[in-house]
Amino acid sequence: MESYKIGLVPGPVSVPEEIRRAWLNDYGSSDLEAEFFSLYHQNQTLIQELLHTHNRIIITSGEAMSILWGSLKCTLRAGEKILAVSSGMFGEGFAEMARSFGAVAEVCGFPYDEVPDPERVREHARAFRPKVLTAVHCETPSGTLTPCLAELGRVAREVGALFVVDFVASAGGAALDVDGCGIDIGLLGSQKVLSMTPSLSISSISPRAWGVIEDVNYSGYESYIGWREVPEAHYMPYTHDWHSMKALNISLNAIFSEGAANVLARHERAAKLCRDMGRSMGLTLYPKDEAWCSPTVTAFCVPDGWSWGELDGALRAEGVAFGGNYGELAGRVFRVGHMGSQADCELVEHGMSILAKILRG
Repeated sequence: MESYKIGLVPGPVSVPEEIRRAWLNDYGSSDLEAEFFSLYHQNQTLIQELLHTHNRIIITSGEAMSILWGSLKCTLRAGEKILAVSSGMFGEGFAEMARSFGAVAEVCGFPYDEVPDPERVREHARAFRPKVLTAVHCETPSGTLTPCLAELGRVAREVGALFVVDFVASAGGAALDVDGCGIDIGLLGSQKVLSMTPSLSISSISPRAWGVIEDVNYSGYESYIGWREVPEAHYMPYTHDWHSMKALNISLNAIFSEGAANVLARHERAAKLCRDMGRSMGLTLYPKDEAWCSPTVTAFCVPDGWSWGELDGALRAEGVAFGGNYGELAGRVFRVGHMGSQADCELVEHGMSILAKILRG
């Protein structure tokens, strides 16, 4: 696939040059060098600050799907219950994954163009009594941001469930308070707001969750067990990706150098510009209510008279890449990713102006 002048896909996002430089150096063995464990600890501390949490941070190699699996396999045995709160594909995915290894899963579902209603979730949870309750902060296919995480966290506590949240596509670009929302296991990937390759997975794990994890004692590749004493023990379950860990350190320091609040404001400005320009050219936002739109990604309905294939081809001929979609939204909804390095008003304006020119033509 060729490189596009204007990349506005909803991840993996463009990787800035200063982050790419991390891969130009050679490092020692991450298993043996004290320097690596010091870097790991630095990143843990910065992520705690980013997520507003005192919970333990675990940083593992691999794309974020690995920790979506890990969060379930480490907390559920066959026959145990999970309630997946869903207003999109990734919410439903939690239930599908859990069923694959024998857990009993129910979905508290909402339309893809809406967000969850915590009272309906409370009713379902009280009746079902799950061991784990899951939610997705940003449903990237739908372009929505769940606004009620704190209330869902309270529901989880009321029924004695662990609260597991996928904030892969939101953390750092949307306001998030892990401890304030009662999130027991939070899941983050490196290829979204952190502006890296899809090479690292990051989890925040509460003391309450550790108790369940130790009881289940899952020992597969995605297990958290072997990471609990990293970096203190100077030992890891497998050789880590030092290049990506260095890139993560560069990314996190850039966020705090800019100011985390300023980064959030930059995402809001880029998102508003994208939505305003889209409406001005006659596009329809996919979420029913603009208040539900995510600051990291905007979803529009494919305009009348166009197929997504035709529109995508016209955009790529102009050097612009937006995101298509999946499942029931494929061909109906497309997405503009303005997260991380792409939360840039000049970039968004350029890309959306080319889209306007194509639609006029």
